[in-house]
Amino acid sequence: MNKLEHISLKNVQEVYDGPEGVLWELIMGEQIHVGGFKTSKILCEKAGLKPGMYGIDLCSALGAGCRFLVKNCGVKMAGLDGTKTMHVKAQERAAAEGVADKIEFKLGDVTGIPYPDNTFDFVWGEDAWCYVVDKGKLISEASRVLKPGGILCFTDWIEGQAGLNQEEADRINTFMKFPYMENQKGYEKLIAKNGLKLQVSEDLTEEFAGYVDFYIKMLVDQLTYDALKIIGDNLELFQAMGGEMAFMGQKAHEGKMGRGRFVARK
Repeated sequence: MNKLEHISLKNVQEVYDGPEGVLWELIMGEQIHVGGFKTSKILCEKAGLKPGMYGIDLCSALGAGCRFLVKNCGVKMAGLDGTKTMHVKAQERAAAEGVADKIEFKLGDVTGIPYPDNTFDFVWGEDAWCYVVDKGKLISEASRVLKPGGILCFTDWIEGQAGLNQEEADRINTFMKFPYMENQKGYEKLIAKNGLKLQVSEDLTEEFAGYVDFYIKMLVDQLTYDALKIIGDNLELFQAMGGEMAFMGQKAHEGKMGRGRFVARK
C-alpha cells in the first residue's frame, strides 16, 4: 500500500473545520461512523467494557463516542482530536448533555498522546484511524497509555481482502483525505508488534457496502436540500461527491474496501 505523501493532518483539519465535516455529520450523525449507536454497542460488548473504567477515544471528533460510552457503559473518558472545531464542539455538546464532568477533551496528535504510561483501562476508536498517517505510531502510543491488562478496541475503514489497485486506492484516499487505508492483516501485525494480544479481528466489508448504499440513498432521496445548503448550493460539487461515494460503494461490493473491528489486550 503506497501512502499519499500529500495527505496529512492538515488536510483532515481542513475537512472537519469546514463544511465537509458538517456534511459528514448530516449523513452519518454525530457519531460520524458506520452503524452509529448499534455498532458502538457491539464494540463495547466485544471489548467487555465495565462501569468505572477509564478510557480514551483517539480521534474523538464531536465527542459523541465519549458521550455514548459515559451514558451507556458507565465509564469515565478522555477524548483526543487534532481538529480545533471538533474539539470546541465536543466540549460544548458534552456540557449541553450534562456529562462534561466525566469527560476530558484535549486538542492534540494521536501519535503523541499527552498522557503518562499506564493511564487507561481501554483505548477506543471508531472509523477514524484511516485519517492517521503513522498508524504504527498510533498503535504504539495506544499500547503505551494502556494499563497492564488494558483493552484496545476500535473499528476502522480498511482495504478489503480483494485489494485495491493503485489507481483505485489513490482515487478513494484522495477523496476521503486518507493517507492510506490499512488492511485487516496489517492491523493484526501492528497489534502484535506492540505486544498486544489479539482477541477479535472481524472483516465487516459486506455490511459496510450496504451502509454506503444507504448513505447515498439518503442524500438522493431525502437530504439533497440540506446537503446543498451546507456546500453553498453547489450542485456540481454535490454531484461530483455523489459520484465518488458511488465509486466507493462499487469497490465495497467488490470486496476491495470495507471496515474492520478489532479488540486486543495488553
